[in-house]
Amino acid sequence: MWDERVPVHVAGEFYDLDGFRARRDVLRDFETAEVGDVTGKTLLHLQCHIGTDTLSWVHRGAARVVGLDFSAPAVEAARSLAADLGHGPERAAFVTSDVYDAARAVPETSYDIVYTGLGALCWLPDIRRWAETAASLVAPGGFLYLAEFHPLTEALDDATGSRIVRDYFRREAAVWEEPGTYADPDAPTVHNRSVEWQHTLGDVVSALAATGLRIEFLHEHDVSLFPRFENFEVQGDYHRFPADHPRIPLIYSLRASRADEAGHS
Repeated sequence: MWDERVPVHVAGEFYDLDGFRARRDVLRDFETAEVGDVTGKTLLHLQCHIGTDTLSWVHRGAARVVGLDFSAPAVEAARSLAADLGHGPERAAFVTSDVYDAARAVPETSYDIVYTGLGALCWLPDIRRWAETAASLVAPGGFLYLAEFHPLTEALDDATGSRIVRDYFRREAAVWEEPGTYADPDAPTVHNRSVEWQHTLGDVVSALAATGLRIEFLHEHDVSLFPRFENFEVQGDYHRFPADHPRIPLIYSLRASRADEAGHS
């Protein structure tokens, strides 16, 4: 499914790669504020897709980034985009691997920052295994940063987001058969089966805490990147509920750090 959708994403307006080549940065303002200055640091991006977020960190000053994705066409697209922007593999490398095998696949044993961007965790059945793998790649004195869509939104009705209509604690997989893609719903596609899992906020935080990382913060944001609910309004770079709608969290972000060699977080 993902392999088939890569050409659609590369050519389409959603990712707008021509625009990205010009502006070179698609990171969200809260991400850059919460991650902070990346100048001179190494960064690993897990589940990087076609690499736009990964390469944005290069343009923000990271000394070296590595992007990892299980779709070989996505990795090839990311490498091509990096080359277009003048970045060789010594500055921006991309590897094909299942995220659970990341520790064996990436070129370095640890990174100053391990980053996972929006829309990644729902594709993983085992959040504890993900946390253990991601945490193992955080260098002493480094941190993991995660931004993700808030699981509460999946319990609400799709029209107004005002009613709870689904089980927040659902554990079974949700299987979908839908043509197209979030980047182009009308795109003709053949491989349309996808499987998703819901991970509660408690599951994610507890999984990371169990690895020994120290949770520095957990923030919740009342903005989204796409029209998740039918009554959303576009406000700047984000989608939000109308002003008269009660605010609920739509995205969350967290940072979890590893102590340095001296034992300081």
